[in-house]
Amino acid sequence: MDPLEERAQRAAKIIASPGDYQVCESCGSIVSKKVVFCPNCNGYRFDSSRERVIEQAEILGKRAPTSISFEDYL
Repeated sequence: MDPLEERAQRAAKIIASPGDYQVCESCGSIVSKKVVFCPNCNGYRFDSSRERVIEQAEILGKRAPTSISFEDYL
């Protein structure tokens, strides 16, 4: 599957349930509301407002990934 298509699908899932997610204020990653520290940057400040989660999902769903993921270390 095309990486952009995959990101768009993940963004759609997040947009459908924005209350389950939060945006890291340090790196902009969208993570589960259950996490205490961002797995990408170890940040600990999050914005969990539905509006911010939806806005960030729309942005990230339209662009190629730019951060290093866990799979990059394998």
